[in-house]
Amino acid sequence: MKHSPTQPNVRGLVIAGTQSGVGKTTVTLGLLSALRRRGLAVQPFKVGPDFIDPGHHGRAAGRCSRSLDGWMLSREANLSLFRRHAAQAQVAVVEGVMGLFDGYDGASEAGSTAQMAKWLGLPTLLVVDARAMARSAAALVHGFATFDPDLALAGVVFNRVGGAAHWQYLQEAMGGLPGVQCLGGLPREPELSIPERHLGLVTSEDHPLGEEYLERLAAWLEGHLDLDRLLASLPQLPRLPAAPPAASPHPPLVRLGVARDRAFCFYYPENLEWLAHFGAELVPFSLLTDRELPADLHGLYLGGGYPELFAGQLAANEGIKRQLAEAAAAGLPIYAECGGLMYLSREIRDLKGQGHPMAGLLPFRVRMLPRLKALGYREVTLRTAGLLGPAGTRARGHEFHYSEIEAETEDLPRLYLIANRQGTAPAPEGYCLGNVLASYVHLHFGSNPEVARHLVDHCRAYKEKI
Repeated sequence: MKHSPTQPNVRGLVIAGTQSGVGKTTVTLGLLSALRRRGLAVQPFKVGPDFIDPGHHGRAAGRCSRSLDGWMLSREANLSLFRRHAAQAQVAVVEGVMGLFDGYDGASEAGSTAQMAKWLGLPTLLVVDARAMARSAAALVHGFATFDPDLALAGVVFNRVGGAAHWQYLQEAMGGLPGVQCLGGLPREPELSIPERHLGLVTSEDHPLGEEYLERLAAWLEGHLDLDRLLASLPQLPRLPAAPPAASPHPPLVRLGVARDRAFCFYYPENLEWLAHFGAELVPFSLLTDRELPADLHGLYLGGGYPELFAGQLAANEGIKRQLAEAAAAGLPIYAECGGLMYLSREIRDLKGQGHPMAGLLPFRVRMLPRLKALGYREVTLRTAGLLGPAGTRARGHEFHYSEIEAETEDLPRLYLIANRQGTAPAPEGYCLGNVLASYVHLHFGSNPEVARHLVDHCRAYKEKI
Protein backbone atom coordinates (compact mmCIF):
# COMPACT_ATOMS: atom_id res chain seq x y z
CA MET A 1 0.00 0.00 0.00
CA LYS A 2 1.35 3.42 -0.91
CA HIS A 3 1.25 6.25 1.57
CA SER A 4 0.94 9.90 0.66
CA PRO A 5 4.30 11.67 0.84
CA THR A 6 5.17 14.29 3.40
CA GLN A 7 4.01 17.68 2.18
CA PRO A 8 6.87 19.22 0.17
CA ASN A 9 6.61 22.59 1.94
CA VAL A 10 7.26 21.25 5.46
CA ARG A 11 10.38 22.59 7.13
CA GLY A 12 11.73 21.80 10.55
CA LEU A 13 14.39 22.44 13.16
CA VAL A 14 15.53 21.35 16.60
CA ILE A 15 16.04 23.89 19.40
CA ALA A 16 18.89 22.79 21.65
CA GLY A 17 20.91 24.32 24.46
CA THR A 18 24.49 24.16 25.59
CA GLN A 19 23.10 22.87 28.91
CA SER A 20 19.88 22.75 30.92
CA GLY A 21 18.53 26.10 32.07
CA VAL A 22 19.69 28.25 29.13
CA GLY A 23 16.14 29.14 28.10
CA LYS A 24 15.29 26.49 25.49
CA THR A 25 11.64 26.38 26.49
CA THR A 26 11.21 30.15 26.45
CA VAL A 27 12.85 30.39 23.02
CA THR A 28 10.73 27.49 21.77
CA LEU A 29 7.51 29.10 23.00
CA GLY A 30 8.52 32.42 21.47
CA LEU A 31 9.25 30.76 18.13
CA LEU A 32 5.99 28.80 18.16
CA SER A 33 4.06 31.98 18.94
CA ALA A 34 5.87 34.03 16.28
CA LEU A 35 5.35 31.41 13.58
CA ARG A 36 1.68 31.03 14.45
CA ARG A 37 1.28 34.83 14.42
CA ARG A 38 2.59 34.74 10.85
CA GLY A 39 -0.21 32.38 9.90
CA LEU A 40 1.97 29.27 9.67
CA ALA A 41 0.77 25.87 10.85
CA VAL A 42 3.42 24.78 13.34
CA GLN A 43 3.75 21.35 14.95
CA PRO A 44 5.67 21.18 18.24
CA PHE A 45 7.61 18.21 19.61
CA LYS A 46 9.59 17.65 22.80
CA VAL A 47 12.55 15.28 23.26
CA GLY A 48 12.56 13.28 26.48
CA PRO A 49 10.07 12.14 29.12
CA ASP A 50 8.43 15.49 29.81
CA PHE A 51 4.75 16.26 30.42
CA ILE A 52 5.02 19.93 31.36
CA ASP A 53 6.80 21.58 28.41
CA PRO A 54 4.51 19.92 25.83
CA GLY A 55 1.50 21.41 27.61
CA HIS A 56 2.94 24.90 27.14
CA HIS A 57 3.84 24.08 23.53
CA GLY A 58 0.21 23.26 22.86
CA ARG A 59 -0.92 26.64 24.15
CA ALA A 60 1.57 28.48 21.97
CA ALA A 61 1.17 26.43 18.79
CA GLY A 62 -2.55 25.75 18.95
CA ARG A 63 -2.02 22.03 18.47
CA CYS A 64 -0.99 19.10 20.63
CA SER A 65 2.77 18.71 21.18
CA ARG A 66 4.22 15.23 20.75
CA SER A 67 6.97 13.56 22.79
CA LEU A 68 9.96 11.93 21.10
CA ASP A 69 12.30 9.72 23.09
CA GLY A 70 15.35 7.72 22.07
CA TRP A 71 15.00 5.13 24.84
CA MET A 72 11.31 4.66 25.55
CA LEU A 73 10.56 4.51 21.82
CA SER A 74 12.44 2.83 18.99
CA ARG A 75 14.02 4.85 16.20
CA GLU A 76 11.26 3.66 13.88
CA ALA A 77 8.53 4.67 16.35
CA ASN A 78 10.06 8.14 16.70
CA LEU A 79 10.27 8.60 12.94
CA SER A 80 6.71 7.36 12.46
CA LEU A 81 5.35 9.71 15.10
CA PHE A 82 7.32 12.68 13.77
CA ARG A 83 6.38 12.15 10.12
CA ARG A 84 2.71 11.60 10.85
CA HIS A 85 2.31 14.87 12.72
CA ALA A 86 4.87 17.03 10.90
CA ALA A 87 3.13 16.19 7.63
CA GLN A 88 0.10 18.14 8.81
CA ALA A 89 2.05 21.37 9.37
CA GLN A 90 4.30 23.85 7.56
CA VAL A 91 6.99 24.04 10.23
CA ALA A 92 8.01 21.36 12.76
CA VAL A 93 9.72 22.66 15.91
CA VAL A 94 11.44 20.13 18.19
CA GLU A 95 12.58 21.25 21.65
CA GLY A 96 15.55 19.24 22.86
CA VAL A 97 16.43 17.93 26.30
CA MET A 98 19.36 18.90 28.58
CA GLY A 99 22.45 20.03 26.66
CA LEU A 100 22.74 19.24 22.96
CA PHE A 101 25.08 16.25 23.38
CA ASP A 102 23.92 15.06 26.81
CA GLY A 103 22.39 11.60 26.87
CA TYR A 104 22.56 8.37 28.83
CA ASP A 105 26.30 8.46 29.44
CA GLY A 106 29.48 10.29 28.54
CA ALA A 107 30.66 7.80 25.94
CA SER A 108 27.96 7.99 23.25
CA GLU A 109 25.20 10.17 21.80
CA ALA A 110 22.48 7.70 22.86
CA GLY A 111 19.41 9.49 24.16
CA SER A 112 20.70 12.95 23.29
CA THR A 113 19.11 15.82 21.39
CA ALA A 114 21.92 15.49 18.83
CA GLN A 115 20.99 11.86 18.16
CA MET A 116 17.32 12.78 17.68
CA ALA A 117 18.22 15.66 15.34
CA LYS A 118 20.21 13.27 13.16
CA TRP A 119 17.47 10.63 13.22
CA LEU A 120 14.96 13.24 12.05
CA GLY A 121 17.35 14.88 9.57
CA LEU A 122 16.82 18.35 11.08
CA PRO A 123 19.23 21.25 11.62
CA THR A 124 19.73 22.58 15.14
CA LEU A 125 19.34 26.10 16.51
CA LEU A 126 21.72 26.37 19.46
CA VAL A 127 20.63 28.49 22.44
CA VAL A 128 23.53 29.92 24.47
CA ASP A 129 23.17 31.68 27.82
CA ALA A 130 25.42 34.69 27.26
CA ARG A 131 25.49 35.95 30.84
CA ALA A 132 29.01 36.81 32.01
CA MET A 133 30.53 36.00 28.60
CA ALA A 134 31.68 37.95 25.57
CA ARG A 135 34.45 36.58 23.32
CA SER A 136 34.44 33.32 25.28
CA ALA A 137 30.95 32.70 23.90
CA ALA A 138 32.43 32.24 20.43
CA ALA A 139 34.85 29.63 21.75
CA LEU A 140 31.93 27.79 23.31
CA VAL A 141 29.96 27.90 20.06
CA HIS A 142 33.02 26.76 18.12
CA GLY A 143 33.23 23.65 20.27
CA PHE A 144 29.57 22.79 19.77
CA ALA A 145 29.76 23.47 16.02
CA THR A 146 32.75 21.18 15.48
CA PHE A 147 32.19 18.43 18.08
CA ASP A 148 30.06 16.31 15.73
CA PRO A 149 30.62 17.00 12.03
CA ASP A 150 27.50 14.97 11.14
CA LEU A 151 25.22 17.37 13.00
CA ALA A 152 23.81 20.29 10.99
CA LEU A 153 23.77 23.60 12.84
CA ALA A 154 21.12 26.09 11.68
CA GLY A 155 22.72 28.83 13.74
CA VAL A 156 23.08 30.21 17.25
CA VAL A 157 20.96 32.57 19.32
CA PHE A 158 22.30 34.18 22.48
CA ASN A 159 19.90 34.47 25.39
CA ARG A 160 19.98 36.79 28.43
CA VAL A 161 22.04 39.44 26.65
CA GLY A 162 22.87 42.27 29.03
CA GLY A 163 22.47 45.24 26.69
CA ALA A 164 23.57 46.87 23.44
CA ALA A 165 27.28 46.82 24.30
CA HIS A 166 27.17 43.18 25.34
CA TRP A 167 25.38 42.27 22.09
CA GLN A 168 28.00 44.18 20.11
CA TYR A 169 30.82 42.21 21.77
CA LEU A 170 29.07 38.92 21.01
CA GLN A 171 28.62 39.81 17.33
CA GLU A 172 32.26 40.84 17.05
CA ALA A 173 33.37 37.57 18.62
CA MET A 174 31.16 35.53 16.29
CA GLY A 175 32.59 37.42 13.30
CA GLY A 176 35.72 35.34 13.71
CA LEU A 177 33.75 32.11 13.50
CA PRO A 178 32.93 31.53 9.81
CA GLY A 179 30.23 29.04 8.86
CA VAL A 180 28.01 29.60 11.91
CA GLN A 181 25.03 31.96 11.59
CA CYS A 182 24.58 34.28 14.55
CA LEU A 183 20.83 34.79 14.34
CA GLY A 184 20.15 37.00 17.31
CA GLY A 185 20.66 38.16 20.87
CA LEU A 186 17.67 37.99 23.19
CA PRO A 187 17.69 40.49 26.05
CA ARG A 188 16.96 39.50 29.61
CA GLU A 189 13.21 39.64 30.26
CA PRO A 190 12.58 38.10 33.70
CA GLU A 191 8.85 38.76 33.51
CA LEU A 192 8.58 36.37 30.56
CA SER A 193 9.86 33.44 32.61
CA ILE A 194 7.39 30.73 33.60
CA PRO A 195 7.45 29.91 37.34
CA GLU A 196 8.97 26.62 38.49
CA ARG A 197 8.24 24.12 41.23
CA HIS A 198 9.56 20.72 42.31
CA LEU A 199 8.81 18.75 39.10
CA GLY A 200 9.86 21.56 36.76
CA LEU A 201 7.92 24.46 35.26
CA VAL A 202 4.43 25.15 36.51
CA THR A 203 1.99 23.26 34.28
CA SER A 204 -0.11 24.87 31.57
CA GLU A 205 -3.17 24.06 33.69
CA ASP A 206 -1.81 26.28 36.51
CA HIS A 207 -0.08 28.88 34.31
CA PRO A 208 -2.12 29.14 31.13
CA LEU A 209 -0.29 31.15 28.53
CA GLY A 210 -2.76 33.90 27.70
CA GLU A 211 -2.85 35.68 24.36
CA GLU A 212 -1.25 38.82 25.80
CA TYR A 213 1.68 36.82 27.18
CA LEU A 214 2.13 34.93 23.90
CA GLU A 215 2.03 38.19 21.94
CA ARG A 216 4.76 39.64 24.15
CA LEU A 217 6.82 36.47 23.81
CA ALA A 218 6.50 36.51 20.01
CA ALA A 219 7.40 40.20 19.84
CA TRP A 220 10.43 39.65 22.10
CA LEU A 221 11.70 36.87 19.86
CA GLU A 222 10.97 38.54 16.50
CA GLY A 223 12.47 41.80 17.71
CA HIS A 224 15.82 40.19 18.49
CA LEU A 225 16.11 37.11 16.25
CA ASP A 226 16.34 37.14 12.45
CA LEU A 227 13.39 34.84 11.89
CA ASP A 228 13.30 35.39 8.13
CA ARG A 229 16.92 34.29 7.78
CA LEU A 230 16.32 31.29 10.03
CA LEU A 231 13.30 30.12 8.03
CA ALA A 232 15.07 30.64 4.72
CA SER A 233 17.96 28.46 5.87
CA LEU A 234 15.78 25.49 6.83
CA PRO A 235 15.71 22.71 4.26
CA GLN A 236 12.45 21.13 3.24
CA LEU A 237 11.84 17.76 4.82
CA PRO A 238 12.60 14.88 2.46
CA ARG A 239 9.69 13.39 0.55
CA LEU A 240 9.49 10.32 2.75
CA PRO A 241 6.29 8.39 3.42
CA ALA A 242 4.29 9.93 6.23
CA ALA A 243 3.48 6.89 8.34
CA PRO A 244 -0.27 6.56 8.89
CA PRO A 245 -1.84 5.36 12.13
CA ALA A 246 -1.60 1.59 12.58
CA ALA A 247 -5.19 1.10 11.44
CA SER A 248 -8.61 2.68 11.68
CA PRO A 249 -9.71 2.77 15.32
CA HIS A 250 -12.24 0.23 16.49
CA PRO A 251 -15.70 1.57 17.28
CA PRO A 252 -16.00 2.41 20.99
CA LEU A 253 -16.40 -0.80 22.97
CA VAL A 254 -15.96 0.43 26.54
CA ARG A 255 -16.14 3.67 28.51
CA LEU A 256 -12.83 4.48 30.20
CA GLY A 257 -12.80 7.31 32.72
CA VAL A 258 -9.66 9.48 32.60
CA ALA A 259 -8.90 11.82 35.51
CA ARG A 260 -8.09 15.21 33.92
CA ASP A 261 -7.74 18.33 36.06
CA ARG A 262 -5.06 20.48 37.72
CA ALA A 263 -4.04 17.62 40.02
CA PHE A 264 -3.91 14.89 37.34
CA CYS A 265 -2.59 16.15 34.01
CA PHE A 266 0.42 14.00 33.06
CA TYR A 267 -0.59 11.85 30.08
CA TYR A 268 1.22 11.06 26.85
CA PRO A 269 -1.24 11.81 24.01
CA GLU A 270 -0.20 8.54 22.38
CA ASN A 271 -1.30 6.59 25.46
CA LEU A 272 -4.80 7.98 25.13
CA GLU A 273 -4.80 7.48 21.37
CA TRP A 274 -3.74 3.84 21.68
CA LEU A 275 -6.53 3.23 24.18
CA ALA A 276 -9.03 4.83 21.79
CA HIS A 277 -7.57 2.84 18.91
CA PHE A 278 -8.32 -0.41 20.72
CA GLY A 279 -11.89 0.56 21.49
CA ALA A 280 -11.99 2.85 24.55
CA GLU A 281 -14.30 5.83 24.64
CA LEU A 282 -12.31 8.23 26.82
CA VAL A 283 -14.47 9.98 29.41
CA PRO A 284 -12.67 12.86 31.18
CA PHE A 285 -13.64 13.71 34.73
CA SER A 286 -12.19 15.54 37.75
CA LEU A 287 -11.28 14.01 41.09
CA LEU A 288 -11.09 17.58 42.41
CA THR A 289 -14.48 19.02 41.48
CA ASP A 290 -16.79 16.20 40.35
CA ARG A 291 -18.88 14.78 43.16
CA GLU A 292 -19.42 11.44 41.47
CA LEU A 293 -17.84 9.28 38.81
CA PRO A 294 -19.21 9.41 35.26
CA ALA A 295 -21.99 6.93 34.61
CA ASP A 296 -21.52 3.50 33.03
CA LEU A 297 -17.74 3.28 33.27
CA HIS A 298 -15.87 0.05 32.53
CA GLY A 299 -12.45 1.21 33.70
CA LEU A 300 -10.43 4.11 35.10
CA TYR A 301 -7.05 5.64 34.20
CA LEU A 302 -5.56 7.91 36.86
CA GLY A 303 -2.44 9.62 35.53
CA GLY A 304 0.27 11.60 37.23
CA GLY A 305 0.41 15.21 38.26
CA TYR A 306 0.41 17.18 41.50
CA PRO A 307 -2.09 15.61 43.93
CA GLU A 308 0.08 16.83 46.82
CA LEU A 309 -0.71 20.45 45.91
CA PHE A 310 -4.43 19.76 46.08
CA ALA A 311 -4.40 17.17 48.87
CA GLY A 312 -6.88 19.07 51.03
CA GLN A 313 -9.40 19.42 48.21
CA LEU A 314 -8.98 15.79 47.17
CA ALA A 315 -9.39 14.64 50.76
CA ALA A 316 -12.60 16.64 51.16
CA ASN A 317 -14.26 15.07 48.11
CA GLU A 318 -15.73 12.18 50.09
CA GLY A 319 -18.42 11.28 47.58
CA ILE A 320 -16.13 10.38 44.72
CA LYS A 321 -13.74 8.55 47.07
CA ARG A 322 -16.64 6.44 48.33
CA GLN A 323 -17.78 5.66 44.77
CA LEU A 324 -14.23 4.75 43.80
CA ALA A 325 -13.98 2.27 46.68
CA GLU A 326 -17.31 0.71 45.72
CA ALA A 327 -16.26 0.44 42.07
CA ALA A 328 -12.96 -1.19 43.01
CA ALA A 329 -14.73 -3.68 45.25
CA ALA A 330 -16.98 -4.56 42.31
CA GLY A 331 -13.94 -5.34 40.18
CA LEU A 332 -13.71 -2.18 38.03
CA PRO A 333 -10.27 -2.12 36.32
CA ILE A 334 -8.29 0.84 37.69
CA TYR A 335 -4.84 1.71 36.32
CA ALA A 336 -2.91 4.46 38.14
CA GLU A 337 0.49 6.10 37.57
CA CYS A 338 2.52 8.12 40.10
CA GLY A 339 0.06 10.83 41.20
CA GLY A 340 -2.70 8.29 40.68
CA LEU A 341 -0.89 5.86 42.97
CA MET A 342 -0.65 8.59 45.61
CA TYR A 343 -4.38 9.24 45.36
CA LEU A 344 -5.21 5.53 45.77
CA SER A 345 -3.16 5.31 48.98
CA ARG A 346 -4.60 5.76 52.47
CA GLU A 347 -3.06 9.16 53.00
CA ILE A 348 -0.71 11.79 51.59
CA ARG A 349 1.48 13.32 54.29
CA ASP A 350 2.73 16.77 53.26
CA LEU A 351 6.07 18.39 54.10
CA LYS A 352 4.62 19.83 57.32
CA GLY A 353 3.68 16.35 58.48
CA GLN A 354 -0.05 16.89 58.02
CA GLY A 355 -1.94 13.88 56.73
CA HIS A 356 -4.66 14.10 54.07
CA PRO A 357 -6.87 11.00 53.72
CA MET A 358 -7.07 9.71 50.17
CA ALA A 359 -9.13 6.97 48.48
CA GLY A 360 -7.66 4.15 50.60
CA LEU A 361 -7.71 1.48 47.89
CA LEU A 362 -4.08 0.59 48.65
CA PRO A 363 -2.94 -0.24 52.21
CA PHE A 364 -0.09 2.24 52.59
CA ARG A 365 0.59 5.92 53.12
CA VAL A 366 2.65 8.27 50.97
CA ARG A 367 4.78 11.09 52.32
CA MET A 368 6.28 14.06 50.51
CA LEU A 369 10.03 14.65 50.66
CA PRO A 370 11.99 17.91 50.33
CA ARG A 371 14.32 16.23 47.83
CA LEU A 372 14.00 14.16 44.70
CA LYS A 373 13.28 10.50 45.50
CA ALA A 374 13.53 8.91 42.05
CA LEU A 375 14.40 9.99 38.51
CA GLY A 376 15.18 7.90 35.47
CA TYR A 377 14.07 5.55 32.75
CA ARG A 378 12.45 2.25 33.70
CA GLU A 379 11.68 -0.99 31.89
CA VAL A 380 8.72 -2.91 33.31
CA THR A 381 8.28 -6.68 32.96
CA LEU A 382 5.07 -8.30 34.19
CA ARG A 383 5.82 -11.10 36.65
CA THR A 384 2.34 -12.59 36.22
CA ALA A 385 -0.68 -11.84 34.06
CA GLY A 386 -2.50 -8.62 34.89
CA LEU A 387 -4.30 -5.55 33.54
CA LEU A 388 -1.55 -4.82 31.02
CA GLY A 389 -0.96 -8.28 29.59
CA PRO A 390 0.36 -11.78 30.19
CA ALA A 391 3.45 -12.64 32.20
CA GLY A 392 6.60 -11.50 30.42
CA THR A 393 5.00 -8.43 28.82
CA ARG A 394 7.48 -5.55 28.66
CA ALA A 395 7.02 -1.81 28.33
CA ARG A 396 9.17 1.23 28.93
CA GLY A 397 8.62 4.45 30.82
CA HIS A 398 10.14 6.79 33.38
CA GLU A 399 9.94 7.66 37.06
CA PHE A 400 10.15 11.16 38.56
CA HIS A 401 8.77 11.98 42.02
CA TYR A 402 9.38 13.67 45.36
CA SER A 403 7.32 11.25 47.44
CA GLU A 404 7.79 7.78 48.86
CA ILE A 405 5.66 4.99 50.25
CA GLU A 406 5.72 4.60 54.01
CA ALA A 407 6.09 1.03 55.27
CA GLU A 408 5.13 -1.04 52.23
CA THR A 409 2.90 -3.99 53.06
CA GLU A 410 4.96 -7.08 52.28
CA ASP A 411 1.99 -9.26 51.40
CA LEU A 412 0.59 -6.73 48.89
CA PRO A 413 1.09 -8.33 45.44
CA ARG A 414 3.53 -6.55 43.16
CA LEU A 415 2.97 -7.24 39.50
CA TYR A 416 6.08 -5.60 38.04
CA LEU A 417 9.77 -6.22 37.91
CA ILE A 418 11.35 -2.84 37.25
CA ALA A 419 14.84 -2.35 35.82
CA ASN A 420 16.54 0.96 35.14
CA ARG A 421 18.45 1.77 31.98
CA GLN A 422 21.78 0.90 33.60
CA GLY A 423 20.68 -2.73 33.94
CA THR A 424 20.70 -3.07 37.73
CA ALA A 425 18.90 -6.01 39.31
CA PRO A 426 15.13 -5.64 38.74
CA ALA A 427 13.04 -4.73 41.77
CA PRO A 428 9.38 -5.66 42.43
CA GLU A 429 6.82 -2.87 42.13
CA GLY A 430 3.43 -2.34 40.48
CA TYR A 431 1.03 -2.67 43.42
CA CYS A 432 -1.89 -4.91 42.58
CA LEU A 433 -5.07 -5.51 44.55
CA GLY A 434 -7.95 -7.11 42.68
CA ASN A 435 -8.33 -5.17 39.44
CA VAL A 436 -6.38 -2.18 40.78
CA LEU A 437 -2.84 -1.65 39.44
CA ALA A 438 -0.75 1.30 40.62
CA SER A 439 2.88 2.24 40.02
CA TYR A 440 5.24 5.17 40.24
CA VAL A 441 6.28 4.48 36.63
CA HIS A 442 4.77 6.55 33.81
CA LEU A 443 4.60 4.04 30.96
CA HIS A 444 4.70 5.11 27.32
CA PHE A 445 2.27 2.81 25.52
CA GLY A 446 4.14 3.52 22.28
CA SER A 447 6.92 1.30 23.64
CA ASN A 448 4.47 -1.63 23.50
CA PRO A 449 0.94 -0.80 22.28
CA GLU A 450 -0.23 -4.25 23.39
CA VAL A 451 -0.45 -2.99 26.97
CA ALA A 452 -3.18 -0.57 25.86
CA ARG A 453 -5.03 -3.39 24.11
CA HIS A 454 -4.91 -5.58 27.22
CA LEU A 455 -6.17 -2.77 29.43
CA VAL A 456 -9.15 -2.27 27.09
CA ASP A 457 -9.71 -6.04 27.01
CA HIS A 458 -9.97 -6.09 30.81
CA CYS A 459 -12.49 -3.27 30.63
CA ARG A 460 -14.51 -5.31 28.12
CA ALA A 461 -14.42 -8.33 30.41
CA TYR A 462 -15.73 -6.21 33.26
CA LYS A 463 -18.47 -4.81 31.01
CA GLU A 464 -19.61 -8.31 30.11
CA LYS A 465 -19.86 -9.29 33.79
CA ILE A 466 -22.05 -6.43 34.96
